[in-house]
Amino acid sequence: MATALIIVDVQNGVLDYSGSRERQPLIVKAQTEMVLRLKKVLSRARGTGVPVIFVQHNEGPGEPLETNSPGWPIREEVAPLSGESVVQKSSPDAFHDTDLHDRLQAARIGHLVIGGNSTQFCIDTTCRRAVGLGYDVTLLADCHMTGDWGDLRFDQIIAHHNATLNGFAAGVRRIAVTASADVLAD
Repeated sequence: MATALIIVDVQNGVLDYSGSRERQPLIVKAQTEMVLRLKKVLSRARGTGVPVIFVQHNEGPGEPLETNSPGWPIREEVAPLSGESVVQKSSPDAFHDTDLHDRLQAARIGHLVIGGNSTQFCIDTTCRRAVGLGYDVTLLADCHMTGDWGDLRFDQIIAHHNATLNGFAAGVRRIAVTASADVLAD
């Protein structure tokens, strides 16, 4: 079963304004650390010929990820190379109204390694939908990120989703939550 790396919404402005004034610097620091870990996974994928697909969220006027705004581009550290696929989306589900499933089917991909933003929205929804569509999923435990939400800190949200999604199944397909150092490694 062929594998693809899916990098979801790792865009410049994705976590802007995602915490209190006091907590925002912590969120920015954690996001940068996550992106650097994801960059290592991306390097291993490229080095072993694993296909990489980037998913980029498009929002409307005035939003942090407004198309063609400064917040919209994929972060430089993990930017697509020439010839790598970029799927444009406008909902938390990377499969909804996109050609992601068609691209994966055409490439005979059956296993997805997923990382990116935002944990409780795009990552959760995309992982669950992928399993429902017949893919096995490896969620990179330390390569997805979010901001604070209500009374929950970002680290609590990430821990909750790692625990909740690990072992989630639809038929024989399931999600395994795995540390990034253990994925696509020799």
